[in-house]
Amino acid sequence: MYRKRFDGMDCSIARALEEVGEWWTLLIVRECTQGSRRFDEFQSGLGIARNVLTARLERLTELEILERFPVAERANTFGYRLTSKGEDLYPVLVALMQWGDKWLRPNGKPPIALVEHASGKPVEALEVRGSGGCSLGYRDVRFAAGPGATKKTRAVVDNRNERVLGDPEEEG
Repeated sequence: MYRKRFDGMDCSIARALEEVGEWWTLLIVRECTQGSRRFDEFQSGLGIARNVLTARLERLTELEILERFPVAERANTFGYRLTSKGEDLYPVLVALMQWGDKWLRPNGKPPIALVEHASGKPVEALEVRGSGGCSLGYRDVRFAAGPGATKKTRAVVDNRNERVLGDPEEEG
């Protein structure tokens, strides 16, 4: 089956999805945040086929999201751990988890609660916040062309701002 490529799009979301948009990828990253390090731990935790897991681990290593390291207690065995680039995906996982807990939780009860280790207090819901600390939705945010914006991106920015932030009286 043909898979569309996003790496040529002038969009950070599309480029990120090119690297981490396949569902096994984020589930492997999740497993790393839960302490999995070895191939057999990933396989048993995910129920993923060996060939698929092998391919995903190789790809995540190529993308420098994971790094291989020798497992001291097992000769000729390697483990996998998150790099800094991989660790930066943690807020993405938390945002997906919190969204899933809000909209998709079975029986209205989230299966896992995130609690700050040092204080024992629940982790706050992730939000986009303004400079004054107030919560912002997508209608509260204006897009601005960044330093890497192309002419096409500038048109997208202008069109988006006009359509999302434009005069509400014009909608109908």
